[in-house]
Amino acid sequence: MAQFIPAAQLRDWRRALPFWLSLTLLPLIWIGALVGSWWILLPPLATWYLFAALDGLLGLELDNADPHSSDADLKWYIRLTTAWVPLQFLCLFGLIAFVTGAEHLSSLEKFGVFFGMGVVSGTIGINYSHELMHQTNRLERWMADVLLAMVLYSHFRSEHLLVHHRYVGTPRDPVTARYNEGFHRYYPRVLLQCWRSAFAAERERLARKGLAWTHRSNPFLRYWGLQAAMLILAWLIGGWSGVVLFLIQAGVAIWQLELVNYIEHYGLTRKHLGDGRYEHVKPHHSWNAAHKASNWLLINLQRHSDHHYRPDRRFPLLQNYAPSDAPQLPYGYPVMTVAAMIPPLWRRVMNPKVRRWRQHYYPEITNWQPYNRRTTPMPR
Repeated sequence: MAQFIPAAQLRDWRRALPFWLSLTLLPLIWIGALVGSWWILLPPLATWYLFAALDGLLGLELDNADPHSSDADLKWYIRLTTAWVPLQFLCLFGLIAFVTGAEHLSSLEKFGVFFGMGVVSGTIGINYSHELMHQTNRLERWMADVLLAMVLYSHFRSEHLLVHHRYVGTPRDPVTARYNEGFHRYYPRVLLQCWRSAFAAERERLARKGLAWTHRSNPFLRYWGLQAAMLILAWLIGGWSGVVLFLIQAGVAIWQLELVNYIEHYGLTRKHLGDGRYEHVKPHHSWNAAHKASNWLLINLQRHSDHHYRPDRRFPLLQNYAPSDAPQLPYGYPVMTVAAMIPPLWRRVMNPKVRRWRQHYYPEITNWQPYNRRTTPMPR
């Protein structure tokens, strides 16, 4: 039976400690870089398979924290997300300096080290940037920009805040995966459409103020500057080899992010009310997962139903929903992202769940064809 966690207990650093397990992934990357051989597989094996196994052993976390807890109650959780930023920066550019001059590593092993770095900067780094970008604190939002610049995906902040949260579950949201849309169709579509929709959203925001998109307040200028700085730093440290290794980890990180985006809303839609209007976002418009270990790894990202319902909540305060209130994934994200890479398996598992979801929440809708489109019209 679920229990209520009072704010006083959240202040205890020991309760926050399991979320700090993500820090153990950074030494695993360095072990692979120092030793080479099969050791380079440690980061993806730990991220994908170890935490999936721990989910099986530890089960579900159904308890909810007091949602009215203050930031003072959450200092050990906030310190985790802010501490990660300099640690990832030092790890990434330290690896570029070391690996570009490492004669004991073959080209394949160097690729493997930065593949693992990309798994971590995508699974942890982009996820932490997601937490930071939702805060009102300017420093935390800047930290989000630094993390995203390290993977050349800075526009994710604009797309996520201005487009995804507003249009989730509608044809105007590129990130909402359509019913029966396989990941390998979704991925190239979302890469292009997310950038375009993010830029259009910022351009329209400035136009409403009578400003051109070239105005200095356009965050894309900051995005491009930070990304250029990261690439230049990679080149200064490791030459063109350093740039290539940087691009490898960035590409893997983006792939990891979009795998998660794919599963978070697959097939779920908001009811169209006519005249381009949709119902308000509710918990049942996101897939929920209560698996304990993977929520430690992903700082409760799997409580995605509550995140979209109350996007202002910090991750320790996100609430879990019962199956009667939000659709549930059968496994945590580590397993589900692997399944998403195999479209026939994914459809076999998830399509029946989507159909049951439709019957449960929208029995009055008999024609779902308009909601099944695989293409997304761009905002005008």
